[in-house]
Amino acid sequence: MCLIPFQCLRVRKELYLDNKFTTNDISSRVLLARYISAPIVLRYGFDGVKIHGAHGYLLDQFIKDHVNDRTDQYGGSLENRCKFALEVVKAVANEIGVDRVGIRLSPFATYLDSSDSNPTALGVYMAESLDKYGILYCHMVEPRMKLAKESFECAETLLPMRKAFKGAFTVTGGYEKEDGNKVIAENYVDLIAFGHLFLANPDLPKRFELDAPLTKHNRSTYCLSDPVVGYIDYPFLQYTV
Repeated sequence: MCLIPFQCLRVRKELYLDNKFTTNDISSRVLLARYISAPIVLRYGFDGVKIHGAHGYLLDQFIKDHVNDRTDQYGGSLENRCKFALEVVKAVANEIGVDRVGIRLSPFATYLDSSDSNPTALGVYMAESLDKYGILYCHMVEPRMKLAKESFECAETLLPMRKAFKGAFTVTGGYEKEDGNKVIAENYVDLIAFGHLFLANPDLPKRFELDAPLTKHNRSTYCLSDPVVGYIDYPFLQYTV
């Protein structure tokens, strides 16, 4: 899958400024998502497109009421705030097929001040809406991962979203092999996504299979401009002691 982050889809130069999007700006983004998705799949051979609607990226800023202070059809009510994200999903799905589309959401996260007063209601509404489109999967971040570097104990759960979305429900957020297998066995999720573990262990499935030791990730190398350091310099199993 190819990830469309939506913070990087610049339509024109002036959108780098901190100006509020006009409805034309929003329409341009929807069209852009549609027209870049087909080449990604058809020309470059990706299996599909994953839309990034989490962690303070553009779509996340629209769906969260702490950030979205608009008074037009894209602000105010829950339905209005989610409209932009769902328009993008629909546009991409119409272009490449619903069976090639997934989305990542973090209703409970507070990255870049992007938070919501009722994250459970937000997550359920998005899950129900996405289920109507019939997209391949919905990838959500666990409530305990409100911030990038910390995990919090909380009573909130993704179970209501799991029940609302009938496609493949994928979850990420602080999982390791044992607890990942446990929640899959309990039918809490269909799939577990690993981020830090896979970055630091490019042969992670093999290590899980052998119960081999795992390499610790180095957060200080995240997002460096170096094409190697922090990206492809972690050792495979045969090179570890």
